[in-house]
Amino acid sequence: MIFLMNDTVLDVDMRRLAPPLAAARFRALTLPFVLKLGRELYAEQPLLHRLDPERAKRLAALIVCKAPKVNAALFEIPHGDCKPDQVGARLAEVGIDVMAHLSGKQAGAALTPYAVDCEVWRRMAA
Repeated sequence: MIFLMNDTVLDVDMRRLAPPLAAARFRALTLPFVLKLGRELYAEQPLLHRLDPERAKRLAALIVCKAPKVNAALFEIPHGDCKPDQVGARLAEVGIDVMAHLSGKQAGAALTPYAVDCEVWRRMAA
């Protein structure tokens, strides 16, 4: 499945990321806990989705396990060296047509943070 993490489309293989023994442990996690984990990861590494895509894919898989309709997450860092509780987190369910469009743009090296914002997050519209 494809998952939009901030401004990067990730190809997440759910089967590979959750071995059967770990699946029971993952069930005990709550969505607020997973988002807290995401905030901690992004406070530590603001470009996690670009610099450590495997870790970002694992975070995406946890989000999907807790909220199966969600296929996009945005973690916003207000400034460098911020605390995890200062990191904003948003989830979204993005249509497959938009996801395919974004994935195609990324494959052609034409996906920009501005384009993703315009099509998904709409932070700059106002």
